[in-house]
Amino acid sequence: MMFPASRYSGRAHRCIRAFKGVAPQLYTTLPRRARSSAATPPITTHYTIHPRDKDPRWEGVEMERFADEADVVIVGGGPAGLSAAIRLKQLANEQEKELRVCLVEKASQVGAHTLSGACLEPSALSELFPDWKERGAPLNTPVTEDVFSILTEKHRIPVPMLPGLPMNNHGNYIVRLGNFVRWLGEQAEELGVELYPGYAASEVLFHEDGSVKGIATNDVGIAKDGSPKDVFERGMELHAKVTLFGEGCHGHLAKQLYKQFNLRENCEPQTYAIGLKEVWAIDEKKWRPGRVEHSVGWPLNRNTYGGSFLYHLNEGEPLVALGFVVGLDYSNPYLSPFREFQRWKHHPFVAPTLEGGSRIAYGARALNEGGMQSIPKLTFPGGLLIGCSPGFMNVPKIKGTHTAMKSGMLAADAIFPQITAENVESETAALQ
Repeated sequence: MMFPASRYSGRAHRCIRAFKGVAPQLYTTLPRRARSSAATPPITTHYTIHPRDKDPRWEGVEMERFADEADVVIVGGGPAGLSAAIRLKQLANEQEKELRVCLVEKASQVGAHTLSGACLEPSALSELFPDWKERGAPLNTPVTEDVFSILTEKHRIPVPMLPGLPMNNHGNYIVRLGNFVRWLGEQAEELGVELYPGYAASEVLFHEDGSVKGIATNDVGIAKDGSPKDVFERGMELHAKVTLFGEGCHGHLAKQLYKQFNLRENCEPQTYAIGLKEVWAIDEKKWRPGRVEHSVGWPLNRNTYGGSFLYHLNEGEPLVALGFVVGLDYSNPYLSPFREFQRWKHHPFVAPTLEGGSRIAYGARALNEGGMQSIPKLTFPGGLLIGCSPGFMNVPKIKGTHTAMKSGMLAADAIFPQITAENVESETAALQ
């Protein structure tokens, strides 16, 4: 309904005139921080937005970084990065070669940023460690039951999972992925890999000829407005013959490398989804260890890509890992993936499993879902992309752990002869 202008216009004009009269006095009584000033640097969280050499707050701050040398530096302590590190040390030990492999991981400990709840195909693991069972790998829940459904608002349409279909999980394991990655970290350390958790790689370093020289870790002791604190400390540089980038989906260093070396010139654009995950402790009577459930359909409409999973873990207590994935190309601007997740949990086929239970963990992560045609060029002077960073998720299987591991292992196999060769000729300062 329109407001009658005659009723409110006079009162509004009187209010405006009154405010103009007190505005100058009001401004002078405001605290200094509340005033706008051209002399105050813009608030920023990164020096790429407001360069430090143009910021008077950084004058006189010591900016020299300590540098260290390694044969291989790996960014990211996920399945891909750890598998690459393990394979490199395995090859070095087999051939009695000295090889220094350093891995930096942003989480406070290896596995801390890896969300639990995954169905793992063990092919790459069996290749990396044929004796993984004897080593105590935390694969405690073999898949015993496969359920796939098309959901309507009130009902479920079952879909048979026949042998040979990509979604058939016979021979796979339900795992808490954080525990699995932590175990991989332990195996890497035993082989002599240097792990540096708590250090995020914040910058790619280049030689003068443009080839990758290594990475720099993040500076610490920076205030929210981008100024240095009294405890400011510069990050360190790690230089290497080859640097492997396994940051995960949409990593900020990989995005720089795409532009620097035009790696996406001959591939399709990547597509993305958001995956919301939770771990629940449920009533033991409803617990069916080894059961795998997937669904598509409700609450998403025909124009929105996505689906769900619910895995019954066997970790000594009645736990389930559940999640909901929504493609980020959805057309409805009001759609909330989190709210759709909550609606799905109230479906008559899902709710009975969760009734009486309690959520004990939750999180979310981005997913690459472009498939094979969206994988960019993986190699460039001085480095390679591995894992979910370039997008090795097998979309028809809804699995990416084994392909990420395999990509890291193949990268290790490819670079090892070059790193250890005594007379290497390269067109750039870094290895080609």
